[in-house]
Amino acid sequence: MKILFIGGTGVISTACSNLCIKRGYDLYLLNRGLSFRKVGPEANFINADIRDADSARSALANEKFDVVVDWIAYNEEHVNNDYELFRDKTDQYIFISSASAYHKPPLKLPITENTPLHNPFWSYSQGKIDAENYLMNIFNEEKFPVTICRPSHTYDKTKIALYGGYTVLNRMKAGKKVIIHEDGNTIWTLTSAKDFAKGFIGLLGNSETIGEAYHITSDQTLTWNNIAEITAEAAGLELQIVHIPSEFIAGHDSEWGCNLLGDKGYNTFFDNSKIKSIVPEFKTDITYSEGIREIIEWYNIKENQIVNEELDKLMDKMIEEYRQSGI
Repeated sequence: MKILFIGGTGVISTACSNLCIKRGYDLYLLNRGLSFRKVGPEANFINADIRDADSARSALANEKFDVVVDWIAYNEEHVNNDYELFRDKTDQYIFISSASAYHKPPLKLPITENTPLHNPFWSYSQGKIDAENYLMNIFNEEKFPVTICRPSHTYDKTKIALYGGYTVLNRMKAGKKVIIHEDGNTIWTLTSAKDFAKGFIGLLGNSETIGEAYHITSDQTLTWNNIAEITAEAAGLELQIVHIPSEFIAGHDSEWGCNLLGDKGYNTFFDNSKIKSIVPEFKTDITYSEGIREIIEWYNIKENQIVNEELDKLMDKMIEEYRQSGI
């Protein structure tokens, strides 16, 4: 297959790019070449900005693909531009949406692909919902060959699961408290990008997936207390947790609040039977206890130890104000 990834060097897409190469696919990556993540030299790089329609059109003028995957489309305008660019250039267009688009708070568990899309808390998720609705309309009206994929919280070696990245590990090193929302006992699903790729590759060039949506996640669930404990243990650090309500956090940090109220603040796990029905061999083998070891190795490299000083100070302030509030 001749495959185009728009992006292709992100947290999730790098693992998918490398698996495509391993499978012998003819992979092209259209991006600006700015990522530090590495993809095998077998990939063909097209240096262009997908947001610059003329640039992208010129770069792809003589190309056609069996599959086009857009990893960096976030709203209806982005996918409309893709439609105009690729409607005569591909047999399958895969939109990377988000499991955060599912109804929040969750209506029932486990979440299936038939769960309604509704998120009043997070503009990121709302943009993904708008894009999905647009694409399904042109599939129904014009048979544009779209497949929708909804990742949930997926990590690679560069992404600690806790909000704040290395800043959280640095707080542990300094003997500071780490904020976990609510009582820390809500259930969450973490998926390794390498495991995600094993399911995702089954969508590529599969005509049965046209007009369908799939999420791809681990079947393992952990509480946020578990996640923090596993992280600290892997790093060899002492963990001190302070539990703070999501609404209180949102009142101090809108981005963190959107992450919680629009996604991570609820019990969440998924029924993966649909992806397994088309990729029977798909299973997730990497537990977070295993994945975190690779993350800690990454953060042990000094150049990767980037502390967000502003966030660190905000966390201190939030903890103190919550203590004083007596809530």
